[in-house]
Amino acid sequence: MVIGGLVLLIAGGEALVRGASTIATRVGISPLVIGLVVVSAATSAPELAVTVGAVIEGEPDLAVGNVVGSNIVNILVILGLSALISPLLIKRQLVRFDIPVMVGLSVALVVVSLDGQIGVLDGVLLLAGLVIHTVMSIVVGRREVPDPSASPDTMPLNSTPVPLWLAGLLLAAGIGLLVLGAQFLVDGAVSIATGLGVSSLIVGLTVVAIGTSLPELATSIIALRRGERDMAVGNIVGSNIFNIGLVLGLPAIIFGEGIPVPAAAIALDLPLMLATAVALLPIAFTGFIVARWEGALFVLLYVAYTLYLVLASTQHDAADGFTTVMLWFVLPLVAVTLIVVTSYEVGVHRGRATKADDQAP
Repeated sequence: MVIGGLVLLIAGGEALVRGASTIATRVGISPLVIGLVVVSAATSAPELAVTVGAVIEGEPDLAVGNVVGSNIVNILVILGLSALISPLLIKRQLVRFDIPVMVGLSVALVVVSLDGQIGVLDGVLLLAGLVIHTVMSIVVGRREVPDPSASPDTMPLNSTPVPLWLAGLLLAAGIGLLVLGAQFLVDGAVSIATGLGVSSLIVGLTVVAIGTSLPELATSIIALRRGERDMAVGNIVGSNIFNIGLVLGLPAIIFGEGIPVPAAAIALDLPLMLATAVALLPIAFTGFIVARWEGALFVLLYVAYTLYLVLASTQHDAADGFTTVMLWFVLPLVAVTLIVVTSYEVGVHRGRATKADDQAP
């Protein structure tokens, strides 16, 4: 059921991306906004379907774990693997606006979750942040000077637009496949958790999170193959914003009782999600590029995080020793490395600026 659900989610996400992108192109939305808003919203549709299904089935831990885990996977795994394939260019707009919005929404999610519940007002706050970001992205996108050599039907990732009637059909089919796939995935994940004796939160943070992040992975790989490296980053940042604002915010509003947040997520997973978002800021700032070594660091951190979840959930004897090594050696070493690299890059940029000023007439 999990495998079948993932296949349906991927197919539904692909249909939704193609249909939504075509419709957005026909109404005059720029390719940048399509990539940052429309494609990101469509690739977050699996997470929304799974979260709504999990809440309906009475599995709030799975709902929260799905979103938090997906945001961690998006940055550490998808962005990391993409950077390993090819260093990622980051547009100044992402560094100055979109990444800070992602960090701000991550902070807001951590704060509203501290009482163990994402209530209706909390959902309104998260959803409002998403709406403001979307509106401002569209406004900025419309201010861009269009490329005179581009076709009026230009789509992101050099895709070919489909007829409008087919776009509407793909949109409807994509939504249907997402709903069905989410139902399969939730049922299968709950059965796995029950059979293995682990919590739904752990399954949501790992199996479900990776599965629902596959559309983002596919989009990033396609973007790299077609030379649009900045879209690989924009898709991830936009998807994380939608995951917090829409995927958690909307169900919290729809279901009046809100979404309970497990204590384990408040203690570890939510702070880690915030830390990964914050870590992207200095990396993006240093030369507006994510280098291969930084991508490798992200992937290794995710492997360590997953290993900790497995050891802790199974109460393995090595869990305590592993935790000690991570807390007192690995994480401080990573923090020092990021601080040193960031300080070095800032010094380089200041030196170049000073040299340019000295050479100016």
